[in-house]
Amino acid sequence: MTSPAGGAAAPPAVALDDLTSSNVRGWLQSNHPKQLSLLDRFESELRLGRLSTSSTAASKGLSIEQVSIGSPPPSPSRRPSLNKGGASSGRFVSGSTDLRDRRLVTVRTLELLRHIVGSTRWRTGAQLMCMLRGLGRDLQSAGGYREPAIGNVVRRVMMAARDEVAAGEEPPEGGGRGGGREGTGGKGQKMGPIDELTDGVAQLGGLGGGQGMPSGGGKLSLTSMLWAHPQHMVAKRPDRARIRPFRADSLGSASGAAAAGGGGGGPDDDAAFPPIFHASRPDLKEAVMEAIHEIMSDLEDLHKNINDQATSHIHNGEVVLTYALSKTIELFLKAAAAKGRRFQVVVCEGAPHYGGHAMARSLAEAGIDTVVVNDAATFGVMARVNKVLLPSHAVLANGGLIAPSGCHMVALAAHHNCVPVVAITGMFKLCPMYPHEGQDTLNDLVSPSSVVDYSEMGDGILSEIEFINPVHNYIPPQLVDLYVTNIGAFQPSYIYRLLAEYYHSDDWESFE
Repeated sequence: MTSPAGGAAAPPAVALDDLTSSNVRGWLQSNHPKQLSLLDRFESELRLGRLSTSSTAASKGLSIEQVSIGSPPPSPSRRPSLNKGGASSGRFVSGSTDLRDRRLVTVRTLELLRHIVGSTRWRTGAQLMCMLRGLGRDLQSAGGYREPAIGNVVRRVMMAARDEVAAGEEPPEGGGRGGGREGTGGKGQKMGPIDELTDGVAQLGGLGGGQGMPSGGGKLSLTSMLWAHPQHMVAKRPDRARIRPFRADSLGSASGAAAAGGGGGGPDDDAAFPPIFHASRPDLKEAVMEAIHEIMSDLEDLHKNINDQATSHIHNGEVVLTYALSKTIELFLKAAAAKGRRFQVVVCEGAPHYGGHAMARSLAEAGIDTVVVNDAATFGVMARVNKVLLPSHAVLANGGLIAPSGCHMVALAAHHNCVPVVAITGMFKLCPMYPHEGQDTLNDLVSPSSVVDYSEMGDGILSEIEFINPVHNYIPPQLVDLYVTNIGAFQPSYIYRLLAEYYHSDDWESFE
């Protein structure tokens, strides 16, 4: 069997006991060829761009009619069925093409993971984690780097697997406050009740300041509150006055297990996981499958949960400005209008693909007072605007926003006029990545042919001009005032806490 990447030789046969994140494909070929075929088909769709979002699809030359409301899909191949997992495709498409809904690729990824996890023969949590990490890396290299939601959902399933492994640990002997929390180097200890948090940090020697605190006393700092999250809680070690790398001792940490003597393997070796991950549990597969189903249910209710907050952010008489085409913002504004809010929407046309035209047409058909303006007029009309709503491609770990190209200009104009900028996004776009590359973070440079007509320019001019056509913009957190998500509204400074709740810190860079 050859890989779709280019006819590479078939991977060698791999036994279950030898499974690591680097040989998952060989293990699937040896033991589960049907699942490998399903993975190959999904990766082929990624490489061919069939799971592209509206912004990337427009940059690849698809007309705006192909991503506008009520338009038929370009071909049946662009309508992958969602019915394998019991979810109706109509619940996600809502009369528009699949290209407009970012949840499509996320649900397809979840269905792939559920099929592979549910039908393969793995026995321990360590084997499951190695398989998930290997699948994530494979999807990332196949094109998932252009769609961060793929890596995000794999990390979330890995976090759910860690939680299920931890939940299956037998409770420690002895009761009472702080009882039974003695450990052996922090190998998979279970956190006590939440009211023991302060005492636990005091017994640990004070995570925030690095100096000892009296038992039962001391206040938690932001740092200690972050690292005292259940997934990072460690056992009391009275022989150590200070806590060395906090992340290394977290539950399920490969580096923590190795440092504590739980295994000398690297992060790709299942021997690097704590002993609890090597215990065979017949009920673990069922628990993980249920967790995946819960994640899919959250995606089904995503727009409903976001729209329920519409009246808290849209008020009568306001002028709201938005940019180009976004299904999430479109439904958000329609939900506010359906609840009796009367407001005006200014839509930037989003040249050169003019998604704002389709957006304005849809809002006008819903009875919303809508005005389309040229992108160059954004700064001029900003003085009349009360609020700016921006779509999102990804939310970064520092609270920054990756949005369609042109949104940075809108955010700068809003900041100059002291107009609040609100990003409407689902939590599946929360990405544990820092913008070390600035505007190049999670960006993609596409052909300038969609912006410039080469036939109208001479060869001499083309040789003197450099064309850059980015798909997205990076917007720093100081230009964003609020994120409205399906679990509530948060400021950019709170994003770090959401990351700790949704992803394990050891999985942040699993696919890099």
